[in-house]
Amino acid sequence: MTSERTKKKVLLVDDDVDFLEQHRIFLESEDFEVISAHSRAEAETILEDLTPDLAILDLMMDETDDGFVLAYHIKKKNRDIPVILVTAVTSETSLEFDTIGSEGSWIKADAMLPKPIRFEQLKREIHRLCKADTI
Repeated sequence: MTSERTKKKVLLVDDDVDFLEQHRIFLESEDFEVISAHSRAEAETILEDLTPDLAILDLMMDETDDGFVLAYHIKKKNRDIPVILVTAVTSETSLEFDTIGSEGSWIKADAMLPKPIRFEQLKREIHRLCKADTI
């Protein structure tokens, strides 16, 4: 008898359709089940019935703080869900955010990655945060 391993669920939220598609393909190739959303509102609806093993969120979507708000919502539901915020804010505005230090107390994310994201970089962060044996 073979035992089927349950795939880890990743909530992937970004208003950029190309980003969603590229990262969905990458994550599925790493044996994750990917649930995608194009907005904070869509993600919040999904979260009513789903508890993901990991969330990867764009920082700026319809509103400039959607990623922060969604990360807060996820951590309020279950603080053990790793959250990775991805953003092009630094390259576009020179503003920098970090999840460590004084800013980290209000940023409810476990990691922040600048866009464009290299798949190897994302893979390392997922492994670090989830200690996933699927990667």
